[in-house]
Amino acid sequence: MVSVEPLEGEGFELRMLVKLRIQNPNDSPLDFNGVSVAMDVQGKRFATGVSDAGGSVPRFGEMVVAVPMSISAFRVAGHVMGIVGQIMGGGTSEYHGKLAYTMTGKLAGPAFYSRQFKSTGEFTLPAKIFQSDS
Repeated sequence: MVSVEPLEGEGFELRMLVKLRIQNPNDSPLDFNGVSVAMDVQGKRFATGVSDAGGSVPRFGEMVVAVPMSISAFRVAGHVMGIVGQIMGGGTSEYHGKLAYTMTGKLAGPAFYSRQFKSTGEFTLPAKIFQSDS
């Protein structure tokens, strides 16, 4: 994941543009004609998206692809409540501002040839969230 940018949402939906870096460690080009992505945060589905972006990643090369993703406002509320519960001591372990994510997806290829991918990591929430003004 290269970056995340906000997009204009609709109704009870939030939107973001996720830029993914696709790396090809092979000795031949990787051709694709569509991308689908699902992002889980703290083990729960958070956002999904698809794009008809296509191209060819050169041998031993890379490229960046943008995928618009949708997030239900109800999902966001559920995640926030879970995090707040952990901060207030409701979780099984102390919360340190880090959120684990897993991104899975598929690069659709020509003639039913697709490549699955998975990436995991964590990101840190800003320290300001946990500071009290009192």
